[in-house]
Amino acid sequence: MTLRKVVSRWIDHYLSDEEALLLLVLLVVGFATVIWLGKMLAPFLTALVIAFLLQGAVNAMTRRKVPHLVAVFTVYLAFISVMLALALVLVPLIWNQMASLVQEAPRMFASGQRMLDELQARYPQFITPDLVQHWIGVLSQEATQLSQRIVTLSLASLGNVLSLIVYLVLVPILVFFLLKDRERLTGFLGSLLPARRELMTRVWKEMDGQIANYVRGKAIEIVIVGVVSFFTFMFFGLPYSALLAVVVGLSVLVPYIGAAVATLPVAAVAGFHFGLGDQFLYVLVAYGVLQALDGNVLVPVLFSEAVNLHPVSIILAVLFFGGIWGFWGVFFAIPLATLLKALVYAWPRGIKQRSMAKLPEGP
Repeated sequence: MTLRKVVSRWIDHYLSDEEALLLLVLLVVGFATVIWLGKMLAPFLTALVIAFLLQGAVNAMTRRKVPHLVAVFTVYLAFISVMLALALVLVPLIWNQMASLVQEAPRMFASGQRMLDELQARYPQFITPDLVQHWIGVLSQEATQLSQRIVTLSLASLGNVLSLIVYLVLVPILVFFLLKDRERLTGFLGSLLPARRELMTRVWKEMDGQIANYVRGKAIEIVIVGVVSFFTFMFFGLPYSALLAVVVGLSVLVPYIGAAVATLPVAAVAGFHFGLGDQFLYVLVAYGVLQALDGNVLVPVLFSEAVNLHPVSIILAVLFFGGIWGFWGVFFAIPLATLLKALVYAWPRGIKQRSMAKLPEGP
């Protein structure tokens, strides 16, 4: 069989249906729009995610016979209040701790050198002087790069104050109208699609609830892990507790990899502050228990309705979509992987079912 026949048969199988071809065009246009216009559409994407988070609360209130507009205003005002509280309390605290961490970096670096010397003295057969010097060089290089990134970020932030203000104004406005006019907007988008859209309806129904549940569940997981981490670090008297808690909370965005990466700053701060003693081990054990509870208790409860994906599929999705879209790609890696899985299962099956339905019945 020639390559031309193989390609022709594949096109006849998957793209001979008009709806399947339209769905492919919509997917390509959607992905291309996000890739090329992602930065421009960032306020809308952020507002869309927040609207997904808040829509569950609006639906819960409307099910209790609360008028839709009253539910929207109540949930929206609660959201604005929480954002203001975070901006006035959490952001200054994290900024102060970050500034303090930068000032303490030289002393922590010197403490790290002493710890390496102690390890070399205790275990000379495993840790040679050349290896210690190599580690010191790596730590020095990483510290220099971190300082440069912080300075660059600060200078860039000073130059984008106006953009940040516009961003903070647009996002709340978009969130309000996405909540208020949700039915009108979805109805308008539906009117642009053809009347015959069984395949698109099948894929949308499978993805709609799962994406909403994933976004809300991931936000709840970030808050719970961050808050529990903060109080755990505060209990042990670990410095920079708020900053480390934010790092640990955001680490749940990247499955498997995030937990391993977040362990490094927690272990480094604990080692520099407590030394390699019992208190250091207690902090690591508590952090390990927290990660175990998150992976084995919290995640199954929050994402029990999600489609099961193999860990290899999740890691590949994080690497691929994160490389394309950065933060948003990492955040939506699992829903996008689920979308691809739904398309793989629904596309040929839906076309085949419609083809069978068109066949005339026998005598």
